[in-house]
Amino acid sequence: MLPRLRRDQVYQELRRRIMVGEFALNSRLVEERLAALLGVSRTPVREALVRLLADGQVTRVDGGYFVATPDFSGLRDLYDLRITLELRGLTRGLEIESVSHDVSLLEPLRDQWQAMWDDRPDPAPDFVLVDEDFHVTLLRSAGNAALTSTLESVNARIRPVRMYDFLSEERIELTISQHLAVLDRVLGGRLDEAVGALRAHVGESMEEVERRAARAITQMHLHRGGLG
Repeated sequence: MLPRLRRDQVYQELRRRIMVGEFALNSRLVEERLAALLGVSRTPVREALVRLLADGQVTRVDGGYFVATPDFSGLRDLYDLRITLELRGLTRGLEIESVSHDVSLLEPLRDQWQAMWDDRPDPAPDFVLVDEDFHVTLLRSAGNAALTSTLESVNARIRPVRMYDFLSEERIELTISQHLAVLDRVLGGRLDEAVGALRAHVGESMEEVERRAARAITQMHLHRGGLG
């Protein structure tokens, strides 16, 4: 159990340092130096770099790993698509009499997020996966599998940048409260209010993601030490 815990810790710590801009943009991440920095062997560092490559946080060129620049290209277009998909899940219930949201999905979801409100998780990039599950489950409850699968595809494309949204206690708390507010409206049959709450929530998230990622890029540019 300890070796697995050590590998996860190394991965999480390297990702955190990259995302707050501790390493210079495009600097090479050398296994030996990272291992010395974290006080571990090269093996967990090597495994962490492979996982960070899959996350889009690093790139691999000529056998070496380098800090990747967050990719903003098409971000707003993808967010527009995301909100269109999610809002359609709500408006279907307003426009189509036979459509109702599946409470067997939404009530456990509400309980899950209420538990998180009572015992707040620590800020972490991984929270993006929990957040995605909320939005996907909410859309799935509207009964359109095609909308849901498309949202899952969009989520995968914007995930590397969206992780910047969950690096502070304030953002975790606000996300949980806003999710509960949306669920309260949907379960209460107030879909018109839910539409407005969801639109505001996703738009606010996009603005925060852009601010935090831009701040990290600035820190990367200012960084002079590097590990190359």
